[in-house]
Amino acid sequence: MKRHQEAPHPEAASLPAWLAWQADKQPQAIALRHKRLGIWQQWRWAALQQQVAALAAGLAARGFADGHSLVLLSHPGPEVLLLSLAAQWLGGEAVALDPQQPASELHAILHHLQPRWLLVEDADVLQSLPPTLPAAELLLYTEGRGLQQRVGAGWLAVSQLQQEGSALPAPTLLASNSAVAFRFWRVDGRGQLQQQVLQHGHLLQAGRQLLQAEQLSANEDALASRAFASSAQVRYLLAPWLQAGFRLNFPENLATRDNDRRELGPTLVAGTRETYSRLEQLARSRLPPTGSWQRGLVDRVLQPGAGRFWRWVGYYSVIRPLRDVLGFSRTRVPLLLGAPLAENTRHFFAALGVEVRNWPDSAEWQQRQLPAEPETGTRQWLQADTPPLGA
Repeated sequence: MKRHQEAPHPEAASLPAWLAWQADKQPQAIALRHKRLGIWQQWRWAALQQQVAALAAGLAARGFADGHSLVLLSHPGPEVLLLSLAAQWLGGEAVALDPQQPASELHAILHHLQPRWLLVEDADVLQSLPPTLPAAELLLYTEGRGLQQRVGAGWLAVSQLQQEGSALPAPTLLASNSAVAFRFWRVDGRGQLQQQVLQHGHLLQAGRQLLQAEQLSANEDALASRAFASSAQVRYLLAPWLQAGFRLNFPENLATRDNDRRELGPTLVAGTRETYSRLEQLARSRLPPTGSWQRGLVDRVLQPGAGRFWRWVGYYSVIRPLRDVLGFSRTRVPLLLGAPLAENTRHFFAALGVEVRNWPDSAEWQQRQLPAEPETGTRQWLQADTPPLGA
């Protein structure tokens, strides 16, 4: 009978160590799902760890090592997640950049980073690179369409890197509790470059707090529509996923996320103020015309403090259909990451029976009485007076 390894020690663990533990504890359970060309693809924990190990081996064979930085210029997707964990496996860090941010800010960040290890999503993202950027040591891409004629020496598909790595021995797991896991960059209102540094230990601590407060288990289905584009999503979605071992789902793309959420019916939703505001508008667009008697009934049901009678009258005709439209039919943990909701949006979701819990992307924990997070540099945006990233 196989003896499973002990759970990673809280004071010594890293994100890849928790991945390895989940692969040992529940190898055949579904870890990740991603909709591609209209079909949900899925990976089990054991297969996921093997892919991350193969990517780590491929990166190591091309010179990526402890302390190096992998810059990820891509929309959310499984490849971004797996490459982040592979870089961390080797003791490196992941630098996630949003390709949709203003070009001037993106160029300023990339010029500062001078990335040696760079992932671009596709030809469109490639066009966003500043022409004066020095050539990277390894350029990866996830989507080859439109790139076939431009790919030359030094360009490599993520699938090819994984294939190369799968033929190599799995490298030693070098990630440590105190090592930097993610680094985020931005340009503030004064045009100053700033960074935010997230260590493995602090991410896992924040994840544990969320698990305890929301009673999350391995039975959750979470939708990650924009993971992991911000520190809050890394803290409150990635770290809890690895520690609790629930299923993480990626929509096909941002344009399909609402349909995919409706089809999936996740139990855990983590969104921003903009996410919930957009969903409110989506639901309101389905309501009867203003001034009609049907709209009067709906407004009465959705009025704050409508009372048990109107709630009973409107549950099957208004509330449940709207929850189905939004994909909240099974949601029991609706999380708001970052800035709080506008009052009208909060009231709207409350009328639907959706109690949105705010987990701010700041030093203070709110919503539940929890021990204060220690004061560390991981929660501060720092001036960019540090050396350029990369070894």
